[in-house]
Amino acid sequence: MTSPSLGKPKPQLSFWQIWNMSFGFLGIQFGFALQNANTSRIFETLGAEPSSLALFWAAAPITGLIVQPIIGFYSDRTWHPTWGRRRPFFAVGAVLASLALCMMPNAHVLWMAVGVLWIMDASINISMEPFRAFVGDMLPPSQRTSGFAMQSFFIGVGAIVASFLPYIFTNWFGISNTAENPGEIPPSVRYAFYTGAFMLFSAVMWTVFTTKEYPPEPHHDNLRNREKRKIEDEEGTKTKLQKVGAFLLILGMILTWIVNYMELEKELYVLGGGLSIFGFVHLLAVLYIRQGRSYLGLVHIVKDFNTMPKTMVQLSYVQFFSWFALFSMWIYTTPAVTSYIYNTNEPTSTAYNDGADWVSLLFGIYNGIAAVAALLLPIIAKYTSRRVTHFIALMCGGVGLISIIFISNPDMLLFSMIGIGIAWASILSIPYAMLSGSLPPEKMGYYMGVFNFFIVIPQIIASTVLGFLLKTVFGGQSIYILVFGGVCMIIASLLSLRVRSSEEVVV
Repeated sequence: MTSPSLGKPKPQLSFWQIWNMSFGFLGIQFGFALQNANTSRIFETLGAEPSSLALFWAAAPITGLIVQPIIGFYSDRTWHPTWGRRRPFFAVGAVLASLALCMMPNAHVLWMAVGVLWIMDASINISMEPFRAFVGDMLPPSQRTSGFAMQSFFIGVGAIVASFLPYIFTNWFGISNTAENPGEIPPSVRYAFYTGAFMLFSAVMWTVFTTKEYPPEPHHDNLRNREKRKIEDEEGTKTKLQKVGAFLLILGMILTWIVNYMELEKELYVLGGGLSIFGFVHLLAVLYIRQGRSYLGLVHIVKDFNTMPKTMVQLSYVQFFSWFALFSMWIYTTPAVTSYIYNTNEPTSTAYNDGADWVSLLFGIYNGIAAVAALLLPIIAKYTSRRVTHFIALMCGGVGLISIIFISNPDMLLFSMIGIGIAWASILSIPYAMLSGSLPPEKMGYYMGVFNFFIVIPQIIASTVLGFLLKTVFGGQSIYILVFGGVCMIIASLLSLRVRSSEEVVV
Protein backbone atom coordinates (compact mmCIF):
# COMPACT_ATOMS: atom_id res chain seq x y z
CA MET A 1 0.00 0.00 0.00
CA THR A 2 1.34 3.42 -0.87
CA SER A 3 1.16 6.07 1.81
CA PRO A 4 -0.13 9.38 0.55
CA SER A 5 -1.07 12.08 3.00
CA LEU A 6 -4.72 12.94 3.49
CA GLY A 7 -4.35 15.87 1.12
CA LYS A 8 -3.28 13.69 -1.84
CA PRO A 9 -5.29 11.27 -4.00
CA LYS A 10 -5.69 7.88 -2.38
CA PRO A 11 -5.06 4.61 -4.21
CA GLN A 12 -7.72 2.00 -4.85
CA LEU A 13 -7.73 -0.68 -2.14
CA SER A 14 -8.30 -4.37 -2.75
CA PHE A 15 -11.38 -6.26 -1.54
CA TRP A 16 -9.41 -7.81 1.33
CA GLN A 17 -7.93 -4.49 2.39
CA ILE A 18 -11.48 -3.08 2.65
CA TRP A 19 -12.50 -6.28 4.45
CA ASN A 20 -9.70 -5.90 7.02
CA MET A 21 -10.37 -2.20 7.71
CA SER A 22 -14.09 -2.93 8.23
CA PHE A 23 -13.80 -6.22 10.15
CA GLY A 24 -13.77 -4.47 13.50
CA PHE A 25 -17.40 -3.53 12.98
CA LEU A 26 -18.28 -7.23 13.39
CA GLY A 27 -17.03 -7.08 16.97
CA ILE A 28 -18.65 -3.73 17.68
CA GLN A 29 -22.00 -5.11 16.52
CA PHE A 30 -21.56 -8.12 18.81
CA GLY A 31 -21.41 -5.67 21.70
CA PHE A 32 -24.40 -3.63 20.57
CA ALA A 33 -26.54 -6.67 19.77
CA LEU A 34 -25.92 -8.30 23.15
CA GLN A 35 -26.62 -5.00 24.87
CA ASN A 36 -29.87 -4.42 22.98
CA ALA A 37 -31.18 -7.96 23.36
CA ASN A 38 -30.31 -8.67 27.00
CA THR A 39 -29.92 -5.48 29.03
CA SER A 40 -33.61 -5.12 29.89
CA ARG A 41 -33.63 -8.77 30.89
CA ILE A 42 -30.69 -8.18 33.23
CA PHE A 43 -32.28 -5.05 34.70
CA GLU A 44 -35.57 -6.86 35.41
CA THR A 45 -33.71 -9.81 36.89
CA LEU A 46 -32.05 -7.39 39.31
CA GLY A 47 -35.39 -5.88 40.33
CA ALA A 48 -36.04 -3.03 37.90
CA GLU A 49 -39.67 -2.04 37.36
CA PRO A 50 -40.79 -2.16 33.70
CA SER A 51 -41.84 1.49 33.90
CA SER A 52 -38.25 2.47 34.73
CA LEU A 53 -36.52 0.58 31.92
CA ALA A 54 -36.72 3.41 29.40
CA LEU A 55 -35.10 5.82 31.86
CA PHE A 56 -32.24 3.39 32.51
CA TRP A 57 -31.84 2.98 28.77
CA ALA A 58 -31.27 6.74 28.43
CA ALA A 59 -27.58 5.85 28.64
CA ALA A 60 -27.53 5.05 24.94
CA PRO A 61 -28.71 8.38 23.49
CA ILE A 62 -26.92 10.48 26.10
CA THR A 63 -23.54 8.81 25.64
CA GLY A 64 -23.95 8.92 21.86
CA LEU A 65 -24.65 12.64 21.91
CA ILE A 66 -21.69 13.41 24.14
CA VAL A 67 -19.02 10.87 23.27
CA GLN A 68 -19.11 10.66 19.48
CA PRO A 69 -18.47 14.35 18.62
CA ILE A 70 -15.73 14.57 21.27
CA ILE A 71 -14.00 11.40 20.07
CA GLY A 72 -14.34 12.58 16.48
CA PHE A 73 -12.86 15.99 17.33
CA TYR A 74 -9.82 14.55 19.09
CA SER A 75 -9.27 11.67 16.65
CA ASP A 76 -9.01 14.33 13.90
CA ARG A 77 -6.08 15.78 15.86
CA THR A 78 -4.32 12.53 16.77
CA TRP A 79 -1.32 11.00 15.02
CA HIS A 80 1.14 8.36 16.19
CA PRO A 81 3.84 6.91 13.92
CA THR A 82 2.89 3.34 14.87
CA TRP A 83 -0.77 3.52 15.86
CA GLY A 84 -2.00 6.15 13.40
CA ARG A 85 -4.96 8.44 13.96
CA ARG A 86 -8.15 6.41 14.42
CA ARG A 87 -6.68 3.10 15.56
CA PRO A 88 -5.70 4.27 19.09
CA PHE A 89 -9.39 4.99 19.71
CA PHE A 90 -10.37 1.61 18.22
CA ALA A 91 -8.01 -0.15 20.64
CA VAL A 92 -8.87 1.80 23.79
CA GLY A 93 -12.61 1.48 23.15
CA ALA A 94 -12.26 -2.27 22.49
CA VAL A 95 -10.43 -2.89 25.76
CA LEU A 96 -12.92 -0.90 27.85
CA ALA A 97 -16.00 -2.32 26.07
CA SER A 98 -14.75 -5.91 26.43
CA LEU A 99 -14.21 -5.44 30.15
CA ALA A 100 -17.69 -3.91 30.49
CA LEU A 101 -19.25 -6.85 28.62
CA CYS A 102 -17.63 -9.22 31.11
CA MET A 103 -18.83 -7.14 34.06
CA MET A 104 -22.44 -6.70 32.90
CA PRO A 105 -23.76 -10.26 33.54
CA ASN A 106 -21.92 -10.36 36.87
CA ALA A 107 -23.61 -7.29 38.31
CA HIS A 108 -25.29 -8.19 41.60
CA VAL A 109 -27.31 -5.03 42.14
CA LEU A 110 -29.33 -2.82 39.82
CA TRP A 111 -27.32 0.37 40.25
CA MET A 112 -24.16 -1.49 39.28
CA ALA A 113 -25.76 -2.85 36.11
CA VAL A 114 -26.98 0.63 35.13
CA GLY A 115 -23.50 2.05 35.70
CA VAL A 116 -21.89 -0.70 33.64
CA LEU A 117 -24.37 -0.01 30.82
CA TRP A 118 -23.21 3.62 30.67
CA ILE A 119 -19.55 2.54 30.65
CA MET A 120 -20.20 -0.14 28.04
CA ASP A 121 -22.15 2.17 25.72
CA ALA A 122 -19.55 4.93 26.01
CA SER A 123 -16.73 2.45 25.33
CA ILE A 124 -18.43 0.98 22.27
CA ASN A 125 -18.98 4.52 20.97
CA ILE A 126 -15.26 5.27 21.44
CA SER A 127 -14.45 2.42 19.05
CA MET A 128 -17.37 2.87 16.68
CA GLU A 129 -17.25 6.60 15.92
CA PRO A 130 -13.79 6.67 14.28
CA PHE A 131 -14.74 3.73 12.03
CA ARG A 132 -17.04 6.01 10.02
CA ALA A 133 -14.28 8.57 9.53
CA PHE A 134 -11.84 5.72 8.79
CA VAL A 135 -13.54 5.04 5.45
CA GLY A 136 -13.26 8.70 4.45
CA ASP A 137 -9.59 8.71 5.49
CA MET A 138 -8.56 5.53 3.71
CA LEU A 139 -10.68 5.16 0.57
CA PRO A 140 -10.91 7.25 -2.59
CA PRO A 141 -14.37 8.64 -3.44
CA SER A 142 -15.04 5.83 -5.92
CA GLN A 143 -14.75 3.17 -3.19
CA ARG A 144 -16.51 4.82 -0.26
CA THR A 145 -19.89 3.27 -1.03
CA SER A 146 -18.19 -0.15 -1.00
CA GLY A 147 -16.42 0.70 2.27
CA PHE A 148 -19.57 1.68 4.13
CA ALA A 149 -21.45 -1.24 2.55
CA MET A 150 -18.81 -3.61 3.93
CA GLN A 151 -19.43 -2.16 7.39
CA SER A 152 -23.16 -2.80 6.89
CA PHE A 153 -22.38 -6.41 5.95
CA PHE A 154 -20.49 -6.96 9.20
CA ILE A 155 -23.24 -5.21 11.18
CA GLY A 156 -25.79 -7.64 9.75
CA VAL A 157 -23.68 -10.73 10.42
CA GLY A 158 -22.77 -9.60 13.92
CA ALA A 159 -26.38 -8.81 14.81
CA ILE A 160 -27.59 -12.25 13.73
CA VAL A 161 -24.94 -14.29 15.54
CA ALA A 162 -24.83 -12.23 18.73
CA SER A 163 -28.62 -12.10 19.10
CA PHE A 164 -28.80 -15.90 18.99
CA LEU A 165 -25.91 -16.58 21.36
CA PRO A 166 -28.04 -17.27 24.48
CA TYR A 167 -30.24 -19.60 22.39
CA ILE A 168 -27.15 -21.34 20.97
CA PHE A 169 -25.61 -21.93 24.39
CA THR A 170 -28.88 -23.34 25.74
CA ASN A 171 -29.98 -25.51 22.82
CA TRP A 172 -26.63 -26.57 21.37
CA PHE A 173 -24.48 -26.85 24.48
CA GLY A 174 -27.08 -27.56 27.15
CA ILE A 175 -26.25 -24.50 29.28
CA SER A 176 -29.18 -23.43 31.43
CA ASN A 177 -31.14 -20.30 30.50
CA THR A 178 -32.43 -19.94 34.06
CA ALA A 179 -30.45 -19.03 37.16
CA GLU A 180 -30.30 -21.17 40.29
CA ASN A 181 -31.17 -18.25 42.58
CA PRO A 182 -33.38 -15.17 42.22
CA GLY A 183 -31.48 -12.04 41.23
CA GLU A 184 -28.79 -13.97 39.36
CA ILE A 185 -28.14 -13.78 35.62
CA PRO A 186 -28.70 -17.09 33.74
CA PRO A 187 -25.51 -18.93 32.73
CA SER A 188 -26.42 -18.83 29.01
CA VAL A 189 -26.51 -15.03 29.14
CA ARG A 190 -23.20 -14.84 30.98
CA TYR A 191 -21.47 -17.05 28.42
CA ALA A 192 -23.02 -15.01 25.61
CA PHE A 193 -21.51 -11.82 27.05
CA TYR A 194 -18.10 -13.46 27.52
CA THR A 195 -18.17 -14.60 23.90
CA GLY A 196 -19.20 -11.13 22.81
CA ALA A 197 -16.31 -9.58 24.75
CA PHE A 198 -13.84 -11.93 23.05
CA MET A 199 -15.30 -11.25 19.60
CA LEU A 200 -15.37 -7.47 20.08
CA PHE A 201 -11.76 -7.31 21.23
CA SER A 202 -10.49 -9.77 18.59
CA ALA A 203 -12.32 -8.22 15.63
CA VAL A 204 -11.37 -4.63 16.47
CA MET A 205 -7.73 -5.55 17.09
CA TRP A 206 -7.70 -7.40 13.76
CA THR A 207 -8.43 -4.07 12.06
CA VAL A 208 -5.89 -2.28 14.25
CA PHE A 209 -3.06 -4.64 13.29
CA THR A 210 -3.92 -5.32 9.62
CA THR A 211 -4.56 -1.75 8.45
CA LYS A 212 -2.00 1.00 8.03
CA GLU A 213 -3.20 4.60 8.06
CA TYR A 214 -1.88 7.31 5.79
CA PRO A 215 0.37 9.95 7.42
CA PRO A 216 -1.51 13.24 7.77
CA GLU A 217 1.32 15.78 8.04
CA PRO A 218 -0.17 18.42 5.69
CA HIS A 219 -3.58 17.96 7.29
CA HIS A 220 -2.20 18.37 10.81
CA ASP A 221 -0.05 21.34 9.96
CA ASN A 222 -3.07 23.04 8.44
CA LEU A 223 -5.21 22.22 11.45
CA ARG A 224 -2.64 23.35 14.00
CA ASN A 225 -2.03 26.61 12.16
CA ARG A 226 -5.75 27.30 12.07
CA GLU A 227 -6.24 26.65 15.75
CA LYS A 228 -3.33 28.88 16.76
CA ARG A 229 -5.30 31.75 15.31
CA LYS A 230 -8.55 33.20 16.48
CA ILE A 231 -11.62 32.40 14.41
CA GLU A 232 -12.52 34.72 11.59
CA ASP A 233 -15.43 37.16 11.95
CA GLU A 234 -15.56 36.99 15.73
CA GLU A 235 -18.38 39.51 16.00
CA GLY A 236 -20.62 37.73 13.51
CA THR A 237 -19.93 34.35 15.07
CA LYS A 238 -20.51 35.70 18.58
CA THR A 239 -23.88 37.19 17.62
CA LYS A 240 -25.05 34.00 15.92
CA LEU A 241 -23.95 31.69 18.73
CA GLN A 242 -25.52 33.97 21.33
CA LYS A 243 -28.91 33.85 19.59
CA VAL A 244 -28.78 30.09 19.06
CA GLY A 245 -27.56 29.44 22.61
CA ALA A 246 -30.23 31.58 24.25
CA PHE A 247 -32.95 29.96 22.13
CA LEU A 248 -31.82 26.41 22.94
CA LEU A 249 -31.39 27.14 26.65
CA ILE A 250 -34.84 28.72 26.99
CA LEU A 251 -36.47 26.00 24.85
CA GLY A 252 -34.86 23.26 26.95
CA MET A 253 -35.95 24.85 30.21
CA ILE A 254 -39.53 25.30 28.97
CA LEU A 255 -39.68 21.70 27.75
CA THR A 256 -38.33 20.42 31.08
CA TRP A 257 -40.93 22.46 32.98
CA ILE A 258 -43.74 21.14 30.75
CA VAL A 259 -42.59 17.55 31.28
CA ASN A 260 -42.54 18.04 35.03
CA TYR A 261 -45.82 19.97 35.22
CA MET A 262 -47.78 17.60 32.97
CA GLU A 263 -46.03 14.49 34.33
CA LEU A 264 -45.09 13.32 30.85
CA GLU A 265 -42.75 10.43 30.01
CA LYS A 266 -39.46 10.65 31.87
CA GLU A 267 -37.45 10.22 28.65
CA LEU A 268 -38.43 13.75 27.65
CA TYR A 269 -36.20 15.04 30.44
CA VAL A 270 -33.29 13.81 28.31
CA LEU A 271 -34.41 15.98 25.40
CA GLY A 272 -35.11 19.03 27.57
CA GLY A 273 -31.88 18.67 29.52
CA GLY A 274 -29.90 18.08 26.35
CA LEU A 275 -31.23 21.24 24.72
CA SER A 276 -30.44 23.26 27.84
CA ILE A 277 -26.89 21.94 28.09
CA PHE A 278 -26.28 22.49 24.39
CA GLY A 279 -27.56 26.06 24.71
CA PHE A 280 -25.27 26.63 27.70
CA VAL A 281 -22.27 25.36 25.69
CA HIS A 282 -23.10 27.89 22.95
CA LEU A 283 -23.17 30.71 25.51
CA LEU A 284 -19.90 29.48 27.02
CA ALA A 285 -18.32 29.71 23.56
CA VAL A 286 -19.61 33.30 23.32
CA LEU A 287 -17.94 34.08 26.66
CA TYR A 288 -14.62 32.70 25.41
CA ILE A 289 -14.86 34.83 22.25
CA ARG A 290 -15.46 37.92 24.37
CA GLN A 291 -12.38 37.04 26.41
CA GLY A 292 -10.28 36.85 23.24
CA ARG A 293 -9.95 33.05 23.49
CA SER A 294 -11.68 32.06 20.29
CA TYR A 295 -8.77 29.75 19.47
CA LEU A 296 -10.04 27.24 22.06
CA GLY A 297 -11.30 23.87 20.86
CA LEU A 298 -14.78 24.34 22.35
CA VAL A 299 -15.29 27.47 20.26
CA HIS A 300 -14.27 25.63 17.10
CA ILE A 301 -16.58 22.72 17.94
CA VAL A 302 -19.61 24.98 18.43
CA LYS A 303 -18.80 27.15 15.42
CA ASP A 304 -18.37 24.12 13.14
CA PHE A 305 -21.69 22.71 14.31
CA ASN A 306 -23.43 25.90 13.21
CA THR A 307 -21.70 25.87 9.83
CA MET A 308 -22.43 22.27 8.80
CA PRO A 309 -21.99 21.49 5.08
CA LYS A 310 -25.18 21.77 3.04
CA THR A 311 -25.16 18.07 2.19
CA MET A 312 -25.10 17.22 5.89
CA VAL A 313 -28.10 19.46 6.56
CA GLN A 314 -30.04 17.83 3.71
CA LEU A 315 -29.15 14.35 4.97
CA SER A 316 -30.25 15.25 8.50
CA TYR A 317 -33.90 15.26 7.40
CA VAL A 318 -33.48 11.92 5.64
CA GLN A 319 -31.85 10.45 8.74
CA PHE A 320 -34.54 11.77 11.06
CA PHE A 321 -37.45 10.14 9.23
CA SER A 322 -35.48 6.95 8.50
CA TRP A 323 -34.52 6.35 12.11
CA PHE A 324 -37.90 7.43 13.44
CA ALA A 325 -39.37 4.65 11.29
CA LEU A 326 -36.80 2.15 12.56
CA PHE A 327 -37.49 2.94 16.21
CA SER A 328 -41.23 2.60 15.51
CA MET A 329 -40.54 -0.89 14.18
CA TRP A 330 -38.19 -1.97 16.96
CA ILE A 331 -40.52 -0.81 19.73
CA TYR A 332 -43.89 -1.95 18.37
CA THR A 333 -43.43 -4.92 16.02
CA THR A 334 -43.95 -7.50 18.79
CA PRO A 335 -47.23 -6.04 20.13
CA ALA A 336 -48.41 -5.33 16.57
CA VAL A 337 -47.79 -8.86 15.29
CA THR A 338 -49.10 -10.62 18.40
CA SER A 339 -52.31 -8.57 18.57
CA TYR A 340 -53.05 -8.14 14.85
CA ILE A 341 -51.90 -11.47 13.41
CA TYR A 342 -51.88 -13.83 16.43
CA ASN A 343 -55.02 -12.20 17.89
CA THR A 344 -53.84 -11.98 21.50
CA ASN A 345 -52.79 -9.30 23.95
CA GLU A 346 -52.06 -11.70 26.79
CA PRO A 347 -48.29 -11.99 27.38
CA THR A 348 -48.67 -15.30 29.24
CA SER A 349 -50.57 -17.01 26.42
CA THR A 350 -49.00 -19.54 24.06
CA ALA A 351 -50.08 -17.55 21.02
CA TYR A 352 -48.39 -14.40 22.29
CA ASN A 353 -45.09 -16.14 22.98
CA ASP A 354 -45.23 -17.91 19.61
CA GLY A 355 -45.70 -14.51 17.97
CA ALA A 356 -42.91 -12.91 20.00
CA ASP A 357 -40.54 -15.75 19.11
CA TRP A 358 -41.44 -15.33 15.43
CA VAL A 359 -40.71 -11.60 15.61
CA SER A 360 -37.28 -12.31 17.08
CA LEU A 361 -36.59 -14.67 14.20
CA LEU A 362 -37.87 -12.11 11.67
CA PHE A 363 -35.49 -9.50 13.09
CA GLY A 364 -32.62 -11.91 12.57
CA ILE A 365 -33.82 -12.55 9.02
CA TYR A 366 -33.94 -8.88 8.04
CA ASN A 367 -30.41 -8.47 9.39
CA GLY A 368 -29.35 -11.40 7.23
CA ILE A 369 -31.02 -9.82 4.20
CA ALA A 370 -29.24 -6.56 5.02
CA ALA A 371 -25.87 -8.35 5.05
CA VAL A 372 -26.50 -9.64 1.52
CA ALA A 373 -28.06 -6.40 0.27
CA ALA A 374 -25.07 -4.42 1.53
CA LEU A 375 -22.88 -6.18 -1.03
CA LEU A 376 -25.30 -5.28 -3.86
CA LEU A 377 -25.78 -1.60 -3.05
CA PRO A 378 -22.45 -0.46 -4.56
CA ILE A 379 -23.42 -2.14 -7.84
CA ILE A 380 -26.76 -0.33 -7.95
CA ALA A 381 -25.07 2.95 -7.04
CA LYS A 382 -22.54 2.46 -9.83
CA TYR A 383 -25.28 2.42 -12.46
CA THR A 384 -27.53 5.05 -10.88
CA SER A 385 -26.27 7.26 -8.04
CA ARG A 386 -26.08 7.11 -4.27
CA ARG A 387 -29.20 9.17 -3.72
CA VAL A 388 -31.24 7.12 -6.20
CA THR A 389 -29.97 3.92 -4.56
CA HIS A 390 -31.01 5.23 -1.14
CA PHE A 391 -34.38 6.30 -2.53
CA ILE A 392 -35.06 2.80 -3.86
CA ALA A 393 -33.92 1.09 -0.64
CA LEU A 394 -35.97 3.35 1.66
CA MET A 395 -39.02 2.94 -0.55
CA CYS A 396 -38.62 -0.85 -0.19
CA GLY A 397 -38.47 -0.43 3.59
CA GLY A 398 -41.54 1.79 3.69
CA VAL A 399 -43.57 -0.63 1.60
CA GLY A 400 -42.32 -3.51 3.77
CA LEU A 401 -43.56 -1.86 6.97
CA ILE A 402 -46.92 -0.83 5.51
CA SER A 403 -47.48 -4.29 4.02
CA ILE A 404 -47.77 -5.84 7.50
CA ILE A 405 -51.30 -4.46 7.89
CA PHE A 406 -52.41 -6.54 4.88
CA ILE A 407 -50.96 -9.81 6.21
CA SER A 408 -52.85 -12.49 8.14
CA ASN A 409 -50.48 -15.43 7.65
CA PRO A 410 -47.35 -15.03 9.82
CA ASP A 411 -45.19 -16.71 7.18
CA MET A 412 -45.94 -13.89 4.75
CA LEU A 413 -44.10 -11.49 7.05
CA LEU A 414 -40.92 -12.87 5.48
CA PHE A 415 -41.70 -10.79 2.39
CA SER A 416 -42.05 -7.66 4.53
CA MET A 417 -38.62 -8.33 6.01
CA ILE A 418 -37.04 -8.33 2.55
CA GLY A 419 -37.93 -4.67 2.04
CA ILE A 420 -36.94 -3.76 5.60
CA GLY A 421 -33.60 -5.55 5.26
CA ILE A 422 -32.78 -3.69 2.04
CA ALA A 423 -33.60 -0.37 3.72
CA TRP A 424 -31.54 -1.26 6.80
CA ALA A 425 -28.48 -2.04 4.66
CA SER A 426 -28.76 1.30 2.88
CA ILE A 427 -29.39 3.33 6.06
CA LEU A 428 -26.15 1.98 7.53
CA SER A 429 -24.04 2.84 4.50
CA ILE A 430 -25.33 5.17 1.77
CA PRO A 431 -25.86 8.34 3.90
CA TYR A 432 -22.29 8.08 5.19
CA ALA A 433 -20.97 7.59 1.68
CA MET A 434 -22.87 10.68 0.49
CA LEU A 435 -21.71 12.68 3.50
CA SER A 436 -18.02 11.77 3.45
CA GLY A 437 -17.33 13.51 0.15
CA SER A 438 -18.82 16.77 1.42
CA LEU A 439 -16.74 17.03 4.61
CA PRO A 440 -13.39 18.76 4.99
CA PRO A 441 -10.80 15.97 5.55
CA GLU A 442 -9.42 17.62 8.68
CA LYS A 443 -12.89 17.53 10.31
CA MET A 444 -14.08 14.14 9.08
CA GLY A 445 -14.19 12.55 12.55
CA TYR A 446 -15.95 15.46 14.22
CA TYR A 447 -18.71 15.77 11.64
CA MET A 448 -19.25 12.00 11.56
CA GLY A 449 -19.79 12.24 15.32
CA VAL A 450 -22.22 15.13 14.96
CA PHE A 451 -24.09 13.15 12.30
CA ASN A 452 -25.02 10.74 15.09
CA PHE A 453 -27.27 13.50 16.50
CA PHE A 454 -29.75 12.78 13.74
CA ILE A 455 -30.01 9.17 14.94
CA VAL A 456 -30.26 9.91 18.64
CA ILE A 457 -32.79 12.76 18.46
CA PRO A 458 -35.44 10.71 16.59
CA GLN A 459 -34.78 7.88 19.06
CA ILE A 460 -35.63 10.13 22.00
CA ILE A 461 -38.66 11.64 20.26
CA ALA A 462 -39.95 8.25 19.10
CA SER A 463 -39.72 6.75 22.59
CA THR A 464 -42.05 9.45 23.90
CA VAL A 465 -44.29 10.57 21.03
CA LEU A 466 -45.23 7.10 19.79
CA GLY A 467 -46.85 6.15 23.09
CA PHE A 468 -48.97 9.30 22.94
CA LEU A 469 -49.99 8.58 19.32
CA LEU A 470 -50.83 4.98 20.17
CA LYS A 471 -53.24 6.04 22.93
CA THR A 472 -54.82 9.16 21.45
CA VAL A 473 -54.71 8.68 17.67
CA PHE A 474 -54.49 4.97 16.89
CA GLY A 475 -56.85 3.63 19.56
CA GLY A 476 -54.26 1.34 21.11
CA GLN A 477 -53.73 -0.56 17.82
CA SER A 478 -49.97 -1.06 17.49
CA ILE A 479 -50.26 -2.09 13.85
CA TYR A 480 -50.95 1.53 12.90
CA ILE A 481 -47.65 2.57 14.45
CA LEU A 482 -45.90 0.30 11.94
CA VAL A 483 -47.92 1.85 9.11
CA PHE A 484 -46.99 5.31 10.40
CA GLY A 485 -43.34 4.21 10.46
CA GLY A 486 -43.67 3.03 6.86
CA VAL A 487 -45.01 6.44 5.84
CA CYS A 488 -42.03 8.09 7.57
CA MET A 489 -39.69 5.79 5.65
CA ILE A 490 -41.30 6.79 2.36
CA ILE A 491 -40.97 10.47 3.30
CA ALA A 492 -37.27 9.83 3.95
CA SER A 493 -36.93 8.17 0.53
CA LEU A 494 -38.41 11.21 -1.22
CA LEU A 495 -36.20 13.58 0.79
CA SER A 496 -33.12 11.59 -0.26
CA LEU A 497 -33.67 12.73 -3.85
CA ARG A 498 -33.04 16.31 -2.69
CA VAL A 499 -29.57 15.53 -1.35
CA ARG A 500 -26.79 17.01 -3.43
CA SER A 501 -23.34 15.55 -2.76
CA SER A 502 -20.14 16.92 -4.23
CA GLU A 503 -19.38 13.37 -5.39
CA GLU A 504 -22.79 12.29 -6.65
CA VAL A 505 -21.35 11.41 -10.04
CA VAL A 506 -18.61 9.33 -8.42
CA VAL A 507 -19.74 6.17 -6.65
